[in-house]
Amino acid sequence: MKLRPLDPRRARTRKLAGLSRLVRRDSFASEIAAGASFRDFLESLPDTLAAAQLRELARAIADANRANRPVLLMSGAHPIKLGLGPIICGLLRDGIVSAIATNGAAIIHDFELAYAGRTSEDVGAGLAEGSFGMSEETGAFLNRAAKLAAAEKKGLGEIVGREIVEANLKFREQSVFANAYRLGAPATVHVTLGADIIHMHPEADGAAIGAASMADFHRLASVVAELSRGVVINLGSAVVMPEVFLKALNLARNLGRKVANFTAADMDFIRHYRPRNNVVERPTETGGRRIILTGHHELMLPLLAAAVREELASATLKPGSRRT
Repeated sequence: MKLRPLDPRRARTRKLAGLSRLVRRDSFASEIAAGASFRDFLESLPDTLAAAQLRELARAIADANRANRPVLLMSGAHPIKLGLGPIICGLLRDGIVSAIATNGAAIIHDFELAYAGRTSEDVGAGLAEGSFGMSEETGAFLNRAAKLAAAEKKGLGEIVGREIVEANLKFREQSVFANAYRLGAPATVHVTLGADIIHMHPEADGAAIGAASMADFHRLASVVAELSRGVVINLGSAVVMPEVFLKALNLARNLGRKVANFTAADMDFIRHYRPRNNVVERPTETGGRRIILTGHHELMLPLLAAAVREELASATLKPGSRRT
């Protein structure tokens, strides 16, 4: 290949005023003083990238709440294990979140926190001696709940919540599933058989777990069928919830529901293929808003929850508003 040298001295320049720029002074962050309010903090953020999308998602949730449209929070187990249960419970109690959907590990952490106030074991230490995941109370309680759910033809999430309430567990007030049950909010659990510690226990009944989880899939599909002009958030589930959501959405549309024009958001500390494609992009190809926020759950969810409350408390927080 014969190269023809370029002469940079002949490059053409243009006046800055005639060129586009994506960042302007009025989108800058501003300083805030010690003791400032959360609203001061929120308004001080730059109106760019993730900060702008955080406010956009908060507005979408507040708009859905005012319009009586659903807000579906899908979650992996990690947010509950981290201690974000009280945040989720508060969002449920205040009607900000309409329904929750989780994987099988979420009920394990939720039960252990409600029962003992602690969870998350040292996997490596237990694995070496075969004791990992073999908590007697956890396996007995949750496997019994699965059998009850199957016998009653109900979902696993509802029955776990009911049993935590009826067992009067010491820390039940901070249980996501107990709060959802008391409020009558759909709380569904989508199990991968063999993936959760309770499946190793002698009480585990695959047929019961499968039946209870299938009932929850049908319940989730009914929630998704009403999602138009609402919001769906995937919080920290890399595979299970994005896959389940896509099938629930397709089933709803297959049965004639026109599910469209909703806000789809993914929130995780690393970006994954399935949440981006199965929650945010593919479902909104015919319309809707797409938001991806990357950051630690223990920071991002409390920030979002507080931003939504500010949106609901005041109509003065407008897109691009800035503290002067």
